[in-house]
Amino acid sequence: MNEQCLACHREIAFQVERGLGLHGRERSSDCASCHPDHAGEDFELIAWTEGSPEAFDHDRSGWPLEGRHAALDCRACHNRKFQRAEVMALMKRGDPDRSWLGLQRDCGSCHLDPHQSTLGADCAACHSKTKWSPAPGFDHAAGSYPLTGKHADVKCEACHLVPGRIFLTAPDGTPVPRYKPVEHRECSSCHRDVHEGRLGPSCAGCHVTQGFAQVDSKAFDHARTRFPLRGGHARVACEKCHHPREGGGKKPRFDACGACHEDAHAGKATLAGRRVDCASCHDERAFRPSTYTVSDHAASAYPLQGKHASVRCEECHAKRQPGADSATLGTALVVLRPPHDRCRDCHAEAHGEQLRHRADGGACESCHRVDGFKPSSFTVANHAVLKLPLEGDHAKAECAACHGPQRRDLPPLPEVSGHGRAAVVLTPIDPACASCHCDPHAGRFAQGGARPHAGGCLDCHTLDAFAPSSASAESHAAWGYPLDGAHRAVPCFACHEELRDPPVKIHLLRVEGPPRSLPFRIDGRRCADCHDTPHGEQFAARADGGACEACHAVDAFRPASRFDHDRDTAFALRRGHAGVACARCHPAHSDASGKPVVVYRPTTRACRDCHVGGDAERLAPGGAS
Repeated sequence: MNEQCLACHREIAFQVERGLGLHGRERSSDCASCHPDHAGEDFELIAWTEGSPEAFDHDRSGWPLEGRHAALDCRACHNRKFQRAEVMALMKRGDPDRSWLGLQRDCGSCHLDPHQSTLGADCAACHSKTKWSPAPGFDHAAGSYPLTGKHADVKCEACHLVPGRIFLTAPDGTPVPRYKPVEHRECSSCHRDVHEGRLGPSCAGCHVTQGFAQVDSKAFDHARTRFPLRGGHARVACEKCHHPREGGGKKPRFDACGACHEDAHAGKATLAGRRVDCASCHDERAFRPSTYTVSDHAASAYPLQGKHASVRCEECHAKRQPGADSATLGTALVVLRPPHDRCRDCHAEAHGEQLRHRADGGACESCHRVDGFKPSSFTVANHAVLKLPLEGDHAKAECAACHGPQRRDLPPLPEVSGHGRAAVVLTPIDPACASCHCDPHAGRFAQGGARPHAGGCLDCHTLDAFAPSSASAESHAAWGYPLDGAHRAVPCFACHEELRDPPVKIHLLRVEGPPRSLPFRIDGRRCADCHDTPHGEQFAARADGGACEACHAVDAFRPASRFDHDRDTAFALRRGHAGVACARCHPAHSDASGKPVVVYRPTTRACRDCHVGGDAERLAPGGAS
């Protein structure tokens, strides 16, 4: 009979063919086992083996009644309202409300989807048959936005039923929570940006879900704020500047260093008379070194020049020892404006008391520059106003040659108290030549000597060189013996034999070897004191003793320009005698040593002594002898 039953009841055949419901699961059973034969229109077609529909084992249908479904009345579900399956199109029964067919297994076939398909059709993925809310099967951590920190304690409606986000409503107009899609990439999607966009849209770059006041110090980029943390600020704990429990409250001031830091200089840090903030001289890297540069110092009352530009700040701006007046200097205890009018305000006097007598009190700047203490800026021109102007070779000498502790080839300077650490003797130094140079004349020409010269050494020497001497033929006239005639061409050593000795290597006081002696002592003034007479004793009987200058001049020995035969002898040369050569009457003879000597005296005056046999022609001029 099964085939005949199914041929008429096509809705049952539809289920059997497809294995749906009770009939599809129990297709091998006889229809008559549950359905007695027809017995009129009001005939109860089903013979419930359990005794009643309420006792029916719903598991047989393939849909166990679990949870809240088990407590429902059968017709709460099995009624025309929920009969949405396609099998209902095959049913010929006029009263579908009495049918147990037409239901589907999906939740949406019976229940209204409050999510309106935004979360898919599988309600069981989140909900159970026991309880609809909260959805026990939903795991927020498996979604794209796990709930961590404070978010785990927030009610679902706080995020999913927010005014301004409601797009769904129930048929009665009640707002329906929106679960998907919900914008959640940025915190500002749900939370008000207390920074009003100043720090960008990504709140998670600073804050964590454990609490708004908690900031992830590793993730937080302070550079996004108006006060990037650089240098020493980057190492400061957040709570040093921000209240640990009120991080979202009022932010600290940062427009000036003084907003956080105490003025370490007690108001003494000024530029151009105006008090300035720390940032004028310091930066975030560290309080030291200062960023106040040499260029900045140029605008101050004391520009840094020369060596001063390389001096460390603390060399001038000393830090006082503990106990100094911090009310005056500040906690830094640094003197920002040390005295600087004079070099001695910072530098010790290097020359002791030697220069105190000067009009400027021995001010350092009169002889030194800021480029360096050495060399001195005291020039040759400056030296000209002293007792010893530097001229000639003196102008080429190094200062230390005279003033230094190691005076080469000079005796050491006498010990003078108060020389100072420079160990330089500036006063007193004797300007006399003999205080440094050897006097080869042994004081003969010095003041008080045997032959004093008014000008001292400079009467005969120049400052360019000791030799050659500047003594000339003209100056020789002032020394008692004018150099006239041939004497002007005679070299000095011809008369002053001491000049023949080799000179010493140097002429300073510490000479190598015995000092050279140049007394230049010549007492004789007569010709015979220097020249040998070629006449022997012939003129010794004369009143002048045979003085050479009676007959000879200094221009040359020959001819005897001062001799007058008519005046100076008893034999005047007249007539024929006037032209006779001297040698005709005054022949030369060899003396005992063999040296030729011209005989001038005695000479005969008798004619016959010269003229023989009356032969006058023989002695005539040009005649034969």
